[in-house]
Amino acid sequence: MSTEREGHTMGSDHEGVREMLGAWALGAVLPSDEPRLLGHLAECEWCAGEASRLRDTVRLLDGGDAALAYERIDRAATGEAAAYEDGGQEVRGRLLASVLAQRPAAPSTAGHAAPYAAAVAGLQALLRELGEQGPWSTPVVHDWDVHATVAHLLAADESLALRLGLPGRAPRGEPPRDLSWREQWAHRTAEVIAHERTHSPARTVAAWREQSAALLGAPQATDPELAAQATTLLGVRLPIADHYVVRGFETWIHTDDIGRALGRPVPTPPDPLLWRMVRLGVRILDLALADDSVSVLLTVAGHGSEGEWVLGSEDEPVAAELVLDPVDFCLLLAGRYDPGEVPRGLAGDERAARSVLERAARIAWL
Repeated sequence: MSTEREGHTMGSDHEGVREMLGAWALGAVLPSDEPRLLGHLAECEWCAGEASRLRDTVRLLDGGDAALAYERIDRAATGEAAAYEDGGQEVRGRLLASVLAQRPAAPSTAGHAAPYAAAVAGLQALLRELGEQGPWSTPVVHDWDVHATVAHLLAADESLALRLGLPGRAPRGEPPRDLSWREQWAHRTAEVIAHERTHSPARTVAAWREQSAALLGAPQATDPELAAQATTLLGVRLPIADHYVVRGFETWIHTDDIGRALGRPVPTPPDPLLWRMVRLGVRILDLALADDSVSVLLTVAGHGSEGEWVLGSEDEPVAAELVLDPVDFCLLLAGRYDPGEVPRGLAGDERAARSVLERAARIAWL
C-alpha cells in the first residue's frame, strides 16, 4: 500500500531505502541492494532529491569547497535548511550526519597532536549547539564575542598552518614595521576578526574547522620524526610537536571561555592530555624564569598524577614551595586567574612564590 503526499510518493520501501542513501552517496551501497534502491529513487521524488544533495555534499567534502559543505551540514542539523514536510529537516540532518559517519576515518594522530584533536572536537560540539541564529554576539573575553573568539582561533592556528605549508584562510595585509611578536600577533588577530565580521558565524566556523582538519591531516600530526623539527611561533622556539600541544591548550581555553559566557559546562581535557599540557607549560615557565634570582619548588598534583619541578635560578637554594592543581595551573598560564587568587598551597618565601605566579600569568597571549 502506498499513500500519495504533496510533492513526493511514500512507498512501502521508503523507510528502508532512506537508510541506504548515505552509503549510496559514498558509492558504498551493496550490489544486491542497488536495484531496489534505484527502483525506489525512480518513483520517489523526495528520496531522489535527498540522494542528489547527499552526493553533492560528498563531492564538496572530497575535493571541493569543504567549508561550504560543512556550512550546509550545520544548517541542516540546526534547522536553517529549507523546511521539508513530515519531519524532513530532522531526517535530512540525520542523513547528512550518516554520510560523515560512514566516510573513511582520517589518519590517527600521534600523541603530540591528541590534545589539539580533542580540543577541536570539544569546540565543534559546543558550537554545533548554537545554530545560525544563536548567541554569537554574547561577550566572551577581552572585547570579543563568540563569533570573534572563533575568528581569533582561526588566526591563532594560522601561524602553525603556514609553517607547515598550508594555506591561510583570511587575506593578509602588510603589517606595520618594527613590531614585537606580541604586537604583530595582536595586529594579525584584529585583521582576521575584522575580515570574519563580514561573514556569517557559520562561515567563520566552517573556515576554522577546515583549517583545523588540515592541521590534523598534515604529516607532522602523525609522524613524530617530522614533528621533532623546531620552529619559532608566537615568540617561543619549540618542536612542532609542542606547538600542536600549544594549539590544543589555546583551543581548550577559548572553548572554556565560550562555555562560561554562555553558561554551558565544558569538560576538562582527559587526564593524559591535560598532563601533557601541564608538562609543556612547566617547561615554558621555566624558560621564562631562567634569568630570575629565585628558586621555587613547584608541585602540580591532581587528576591522576603528580609532578615536581625546581624553577628559576640553579644557583640559589629553594626559597619557596608551591602546590597547584593542574587545571588551576593551566588557567593561570592562560591568564584566567589573578596570581593572588589562584588556589595554591604555599610554604617558605611568599615573595618568591608570588614572583613565580606573576610570571606564569604574564606568559599568556590568549
